[in-house]
Amino acid sequence: MNKVRLDVQDHVATVALAAPKANILDEAMVMELAHAFAGLAARRDLNAVILTADGPHFSFGASVQEHLPGPVAGMLQRFHALLRQIGETPAPTIAAIRGQCLGGGFELALACDLIIAEETAQLGCPEIKLAVFPPAACVLLPLRVGSSRAAELVLTGASWSGAQAAAAGLVNRAVAAGELEQHLKEWLDQNLLAQSPAALRHALSALRSATRRALEEELPKVERLYLEKLMAEPDAEEGLRAFLEKRPPHWRDGGAS
Repeated sequence: MNKVRLDVQDHVATVALAAPKANILDEAMVMELAHAFAGLAARRDLNAVILTADGPHFSFGASVQEHLPGPVAGMLQRFHALLRQIGETPAPTIAAIRGQCLGGGFELALACDLIIAEETAQLGCPEIKLAVFPPAACVLLPLRVGSSRAAELVLTGASWSGAQAAAAGLVNRAVAAGELEQHLKEWLDQNLLAQSPAALRHALSALRSATRRALEEELPKVERLYLEKLMAEPDAEEGLRAFLEKRPPHWRDGGAS
């Protein structure tokens, strides 16, 4: 069964995570997303690419099983390559968020140019609670909300509602629950669909310079830190296995959480 759905009509491409309700970003979904965005890379007729999800939630995040020592290196490399693909999409990318948008799902949204969310959505990166951290969020989140607010989210594992995220500048627009699709359609009609695709494409090339630098230069450094330093810590594997085994973790220097 396909885990990603792609639809293109009226100069708008929609890429949807299609494995509800959790829409877990496992290897299969990441590869399908990469294939979908690769197919959009040469399009010059698009005014927008919407990244959305089927079901009540955007994504609960990446596969914890695939972040254990062994598979984690390949998984991170493939996922980060996907984020760079999204960052090179030749049309504005818009993450449309409802429900939970956590972990790797949150990082997927951060790679988009714009984020529109329902007020009741929950956005955050809870990885620290598993004794790991979100590499892409560490380089992309400060660009949106500043280093202090980024630190609050990453170091506490807290989530923000769509309304809170909009107030912090993380989300461009927060809309009432149940109105996401209609609002997005109206916003596209009023703001992007009348524009020249060529003008949008070149404007994006200029606007994305900081994001491109973060993804191409900073993220590989953070990825190495994650793989070579963090994953050498016993607490990292303990936190991941405790989550999978549904038990409290026992930190090497601190006992049970």
